[in-house]
Amino acid sequence: MAMNLKELSAHLGLSQTTVSRALNGYPEVSEATRLRVLQAAEETGYRPSPAARRLATGKAYALGMVFPVERNVLMDPLFVDFLAGVSETAVRSNFDILISPTTAEQEIDTYARLARNGTVDAVILSGPMIDDPRVELVQRLGFPAVVHGRSHFERPVAFLDIDNEDAFFQAVRFLTQLGHRRIALINGDERMTFAADRRRGMERALAAAGISPDDQLWYAGAMTAENGYRFARAALAEADPPTAVLGSSILVGHGVLRAAAEAGVAVPDDLSLIVHDDDMPAFRADQMLPPLTTTRSSIRAAGARVAEMALARMQGESAETLQEVWPVELVVRGSTAPPRR
Repeated sequence: MAMNLKELSAHLGLSQTTVSRALNGYPEVSEATRLRVLQAAEETGYRPSPAARRLATGKAYALGMVFPVERNVLMDPLFVDFLAGVSETAVRSNFDILISPTTAEQEIDTYARLARNGTVDAVILSGPMIDDPRVELVQRLGFPAVVHGRSHFERPVAFLDIDNEDAFFQAVRFLTQLGHRRIALINGDERMTFAADRRRGMERALAAAGISPDDQLWYAGAMTAENGYRFARAALAEADPPTAVLGSSILVGHGVLRAAAEAGVAVPDDLSLIVHDDDMPAFRADQMLPPLTTTRSSIRAAGARVAEMALARMQGESAETLQEVWPVELVVRGSTAPPRR
């Protein structure tokens, strides 16, 4: 059975205060004593209780995340995979994750409460809007935070994002090089930065190819299979339907394939399809029929890195040094081909 602090102190012949300070890296403890205590803790299987760690360090040893209950994000495979990545980092660092449910009206107040009551050491914000009051709040409070995505930041803030604009620029450029000129976009909620960036990437690629965008073929909403199906049905019912569809999620891709099958439209012979792939194990783009061409970046890896950045922020690293934009890979598979018409 693992020792407690009192037993470890007696085993070493040191006071509980000295052992506690050695375990928590206090500078007044000599290096020799610190190494002796750490070695004994490892040999005896000592693990400090969360309450003892909080008392000794003034830290909660927890990362905070907030979600509005209306969105039911615990049923969202994207959020679940992101949370799995956060958890990978947290468990390695002996940190807990506090997930606080809230309503949309109380979300800002919930972040303020977490920042003020000491239950977490840093917060992770995901899905930022173009102008996001949550970001402004944590900046104003001076509370350690990392944003998964980007927003219009008045002050420096730590963030991790993927290059959404370049991802969709690459995808549309590839489609135009194949000869497509009627390209439908099924985007995420364009109040959110990632979706606005993806739309901008598509606009830039169309302009480079000398193609005027057709707003009748551009759709935006929650990235679900149902929306992918609904929007694709509408696009395929147009008098001049698209020869290609670009979707913001592999979930959207499922819906597009269903709509195409119902309409008797073959992929890729009659309709090319590219979607963004967050590399979720439950939704493998390479195992779909046909295998999907994608822009790919792992949401789980992003979660793990965001948690690392949150830990660095709470240890005092500046926000300016914790700002990353990851490139996105275009993976060509069997769902794209030159248009027939």
